[in-house]
Amino acid sequence: MSAPDADAPDVEAFGDYLVSSRDAEEYRAMFALSDADLAGGVLDCPGGGSSFTATARAAGVDARAVDPVYALPVDDLAAQLREELERGRAWMTARSDAYRWDDHGDPEVLTRRRAASAAAFVAHRRAEPDRYVAASLPQLPMADGEVDLVLSSHLLFTYADRLDAAAHLAALREMLRVARRQVRVYPLLDASGHALPDLLAGVVADLRRDGVRARVQAVAHEFQRGAGRMLVLER
Repeated sequence: MSAPDADAPDVEAFGDYLVSSRDAEEYRAMFALSDADLAGGVLDCPGGGSSFTATARAAGVDARAVDPVYALPVDDLAAQLREELERGRAWMTARSDAYRWDDHGDPEVLTRRRAASAAAFVAHRRAEPDRYVAASLPQLPMADGEVDLVLSSHLLFTYADRLDAAAHLAALREMLRVARRQVRVYPLLDASGHALPDLLAGVVADLRRDGVRARVQAVAHEFQRGAGRMLVLER
């Protein structure tokens, strides 16, 4: 990847990209999802160890997920998810004031919830492996307009210390390519909770020059303090 933007805030070292295991309830809150939003094809990009696709499939949704970690055998990925749960718990415990715990109790409670989500993900990946595609942005092995809605959480903006404006723009354009209807991105802060107004304004301006309709929309979910907004993109 390219070097980070010069004006991006210093981000406390987080290490490798975290492979998280958020559940469908958290996805609904993060992306302000209604049943109508899930009426067509939905892509979780990157999906990580989330059980969103498993839950959506059980409800009859045409859901898929894409992530480079899906190249791993399922047993190896299951082991990695257990390690990632502990890494995420340690990060949140050390910085608990950076989060709102109203809906999650505390880091231990949330880790148990995400462990259950990881288990559901692993079971579904065994049951419907074709729903999990090993690939990474900005090159997805999908046709133009292949899905209706793309959901992207905790990659763009979150890792602004290593993904510069050009990387953000390439990823967003690729998600727009495969989405017939809409792309939603959450959150708009980095991993340490810093707002990124210059990065956000720059990529939005470039996308608008492409003819993309872009808006920032408030959402009810704000686990990470200040993260109560998502980016919504439409052709």
